[in-house]
Amino acid sequence: MSWGTELWDQFDNLEKHTQWGIDILEKYIKFVKERTEIELSYAKQLRNLSKKYQPKKNSKEEEEYRYTACKAFLSTLNETNDYAGQHEVISENMTSQITAELARYIQELKQERKSHFHEGRKAQQHIETCWKQLESSKRRFERDCKEADRAQQYFEKMDADINVTKADVEKARQQAQIRHQMAEDSKADYSSILQKFNHEQREYYHSHIPSIFQKIQEMEERRIVRIGESMKTYAEVDRQVIPIIGKCLDGIVKAAESIDQKNDSQLVIEAYKSGFEPPGDFEFEDYTQPMKRTVSDNSLSNSRGDGKAELKFGGKSKGKLWPFIKKNKSPKQQKEPLSHRFNEFMTSKPKIHCFRSLKRGLSLKLGATPEDFSNLPPEQRRKKLQQKVDELNKEIQKEMDQRDAITKMKDVYLKNPQMGDPASLDHKLTEVNQNIEKLRLEAQKFEAWLAEVEGRLPARGDQARRQSGMYDGQTAPAVNNCAQDRESPDGSYTEEQSQESEVKVLATDFDDEFDDEEPLPAIGTCKALYTFDGQNEGTISVTEGETLYVIEEDKGDGWTRIRRSEDEEGYVPTSYVEVYLDKNAKGAKTYI
Repeated sequence: MSWGTELWDQFDNLEKHTQWGIDILEKYIKFVKERTEIELSYAKQLRNLSKKYQPKKNSKEEEEYRYTACKAFLSTLNETNDYAGQHEVISENMTSQITAELARYIQELKQERKSHFHEGRKAQQHIETCWKQLESSKRRFERDCKEADRAQQYFEKMDADINVTKADVEKARQQAQIRHQMAEDSKADYSSILQKFNHEQREYYHSHIPSIFQKIQEMEERRIVRIGESMKTYAEVDRQVIPIIGKCLDGIVKAAESIDQKNDSQLVIEAYKSGFEPPGDFEFEDYTQPMKRTVSDNSLSNSRGDGKAELKFGGKSKGKLWPFIKKNKSPKQQKEPLSHRFNEFMTSKPKIHCFRSLKRGLSLKLGATPEDFSNLPPEQRRKKLQQKVDELNKEIQKEMDQRDAITKMKDVYLKNPQMGDPASLDHKLTEVNQNIEKLRLEAQKFEAWLAEVEGRLPARGDQARRQSGMYDGQTAPAVNNCAQDRESPDGSYTEEQSQESEVKVLATDFDDEFDDEEPLPAIGTCKALYTFDGQNEGTISVTEGETLYVIEEDKGDGWTRIRRSEDEEGYVPTSYVEVYLDKNAKGAKTYI
């Protein structure tokens, strides 16, 4: 089927149809553009979503991503970001392979269509011109024939009239001949133009128009093929990224399958394990014989040797039990037994087990964090110390690498003096060596604390043995219980403001009963390894090399109670002193 033969008389309709085809193509281009904008917008939203839930650097949230579930979530965010990138690829490929290509093609198509229809209009104008010439020659031939007939009739009339002169007859005859000649010429001209028009008309309808319409048909068919190819490309652009999107989804599935609940549970243990032992059982207190009742292990009235309370705090003021508390100078009222009131307090606020550890916890809260992290539970302290040791080792390695680089540069300067002065590097080399030495001393200090902590932490099988034999040398069960409470994570490490205020109220009742307590006996001596500034309440300052008396050994919280004189005693970090216990002293700790 050919438009030239089938649609030879549909020039105007073909012109409208081809314009409609261009409009369809432009509509498809607009559709693809809007699709690319949607893809870009979707990709942007996915990227923003992924970025929104990414962990912030150097924040507590970043530490949470140690857990496998959080790591899987982070992998999901990263895969979502890659997924967004594939939608950007779709947009880019559709723009370059469809929109841009079709935009160029539609310009070429418009030019080609314009050329074909211009040629068709030119052929139309030519045939119309030929038709006008034919009509003109035909009318002229018709007019000349009529004029010749009238001239012949006039001649015949003049020739029949006897009254007309011979000259007039001759003139009419000549005029008739002229008109006949003109008619013959018009006839010949009309015949010639008619033949020419018929030839042009055949050429127009059988050659020019079919050729032009055939070109227009081919142009239109190429447009249809092109839009079909663009639709295939539209699908292929999507299909090309499907494997990569599948990999993104596979990555999310793999991340989900990598979640290890046991590992996460272990990380929770590592993050929050204190290393303390659970508190022991409370002893039964017999209230049936108030005058001769047995002193319980949980009674504050129990002491090391003489029955007096041993909860006197170390510090520069000897007679004070509680910091920041004034004595109640009002007349004393009859009080309940001290152990009974203390047991009631322990029942209402189970987190506070030992007044001494509470005071030390309060004093540590008021000051800065100790350098050896002795304010932390043993397990958390060990982790902090290990982390500090690792950081120092990295810094030492970095300084050593810098020293090696300076040494190599100095060797180069020595071999090639023109490149630089070797002496100019001596100052820098000395400075690096000093830094290395400082870092090594610092690392040794933390390693010593770490070794001390690791040596004190019990193995799993030794826990029961530690509970049974740790405090065998203590003569007073109450002191034993208080020492355990100092190791409890609910002691000096988790005090709350409400608890502090409540203890202050109770302390006013207990204050007078402890004012006259006797000093603790010395259980050994110690030598200060480092200088310690005891600025917090309950601590005491020592200088390196100083020898002092030990009145209470470290109970597991990293502090040792010492005395310089009767009026000067307090706590110092255990790692700052070297302790020499007297095995025969009362209250000395005995290890199994």
